Amino acid sequence: MNTIARVFSYSVGRKLIMAATGLFLIIFLVEHLIGNFLLLKGDGGAAFIEYSASMVHNLLIRIVEILLFAAIVVHVIDGFALFLSGRQKRSQRYAVRNKSASWTSRNMIVTGTVILIFLVVHFYTFFVPYRVIGTDATIYDLVIEAFSNPYYTAFYVLAFLFLGLHLKHAFISSLQTLGLRHLKYDRLLQIIGTLYAVFVPAGYALIAIYIYLKTA
Repeated sequence: MNTIARVFSYSVGRKLIMAATGLFLIIFLVEHLIGNFLLLKGDGGAAFIEYSASMVHNLLIRIVEILLFAAIVVHVIDGFALFLSGRQKRSQRYAVRNKSASWTSRNMIVTGTVILIFLVVHFYTFFVPYRVIGTDATIYDLVIEAFSNPYYTAFYVLAFLFLGLHLKHAFISSLQTLGLRHLKYDRLLQIIGTLYAVFVPAGYALIAIYIYLKTA
């Protein structure tokens, strides 16, 4: 009985946590993108500043924000734990690589690490000065300053390219782990996952590029 409990805790349990936190972050990305589209209104950032202020002072949003940070931390730790556990279980490399596995599925740790680096830079650029240290600049000013820098914009776009690769596998993998993937709807889910992995990261990247070109 103890053996069964340990298998569930360390193997299946980790994958379930990974899938659940992953889906939570996937949903958040859509909500966050909708808010970022306010940057394109051409009103000097008024709508985006108001949206950001509501995020700070709304109790429900603050709770979701805490859950978001917790989900990111758990997702990162669990991802590295699963990666290290997988390496330990393989005493030797396979002579023939599984050709049915996609590049993204074999390199989730690579794309995930790039995303983690991006998140650290992203939080340092926006969250820390706006919410922790305090600044006279508005959140809109911080965005304009960041994306007027060609190096930051290029890094931002590259990070979302890696995010798209990560999401392409993560979406279906999470559904399968949580038992939400059905053979009858598999083709539709594959299409939805691919469209999400393309258009959501592209939306973020295009906003960054638009602001850069506008301020250049």
